[in-house]
Amino acid sequence: MYGKGILKGLGVTLKRFANTYLDDISWWMQGKKRYYTTEGVAHRSSKNTRGIFTVQYPEEHLILPEEFRFVPFLVYDEKEEGKKEIRCTSCGICAKVCPPQCIWIVRTNDPNTGKPVPEPKDFFIDMDICMNCGFCAEYCPFDAIKMDHDFDIASYGRNVYNLEKLSKSSSYYAGIRPLNYQKEEDARKAKEAAKAAKAEASATAA
Repeated sequence: MYGKGILKGLGVTLKRFANTYLDDISWWMQGKKRYYTTEGVAHRSSKNTRGIFTVQYPEEHLILPEEFRFVPFLVYDEKEEGKKEIRCTSCGICAKVCPPQCIWIVRTNDPNTGKPVPEPKDFFIDMDICMNCGFCAEYCPFDAIKMDHDFDIASYGRNVYNLEKLSKSSSYYAGIRPLNYQKEEDARKAKEAAKAAKAEASATAA
């Protein structure tokens, strides 16, 4: 029969259309919101959803997994009296391993001696060139550069981020990647404990 496939396709569409309203009514009767809530987005992203499953972007955002990566950012630790201590030492490893070469680092020099100081004077990443590979974060020996979850960076101009725009706190990093952050903190504490034990053993032997 000609047109059977078309009718079958329209039937699928009609079923999806009807289920959307049935699911909406079900959520409304339970006093829940199917739209513009984390719970609603999670349900529509699951295999149990009925009817419409699209996300109403930009009002709604999909719940991103921890390992989702987009643009890089620099991590700083919050010290006493609001002082920010950036982890980056401007070693340049991230710039060397970057495949599209979109990272530029301006190193800091001591004004008296002229020798380099382990802290960047400025740091630039051209986000329009960045391919989001994560090599910079993977190879950084100081856990100073990480991959962000922020993908809303569209603009009318060039997206060249400087040190100020790239810098985000370690608490922000812990918020978007709690498991990775905890692993790194545990490894850091274990390393410090081993170093302290070694120093104590050396002092005792002396």
